[in-house]
Amino acid sequence: MDEPEIREMCLNLLDTGWPAYLTTIDDGGFPQTRAMFNLRNKERFPKLIPIFDGHSSDFMILFSTNTSSTKVRDIRRNGAVSVYYCNPENWCGVMFGGNIEIVQDSELKKAIWHEGWERYYAGGYDDPDHTLLRLIPTTARGWTGSSTFKIDLGD
Repeated sequence: MDEPEIREMCLNLLDTGWPAYLTTIDDGGFPQTRAMFNLRNKERFPKLIPIFDGHSSDFMILFSTNTSSTKVRDIRRNGAVSVYYCNPENWCGVMFGGNIEIVQDSELKKAIWHEGWERYYAGGYDDPDHTLLRLIPTTARGWTGSSTFKIDLGD
């Protein structure tokens, strides 16, 4: 598989993967992995498709989470993360890595907001306990069939 085919496979996993697995590093230096909503999943979050338009080459990833969560505490201490997507039925997966950032953009929070999220953020999209995380990955490692790959995505 050449790099354009690998990139296409990665985009497909971003568009269809459910869920995404985010790994942070805790204060003891140990990886902590948890399942997150894959906001790029076109079937589950169709209204967000326009937000990700123009991000097929940089593979931008967004997460909505609680400001009070341990993952946000971990990220404040060490922004190095990985995010894993897979489709075991098709024998493929990809792990994106890089430094994630905490985003406090109220307009972006409003744009990604979904009805029903009040159960997570009682105050709505602008709840102080609602935080966005954004990753522009610098590396992608994965597998397809019996082959593995690594592509450098830049800084």
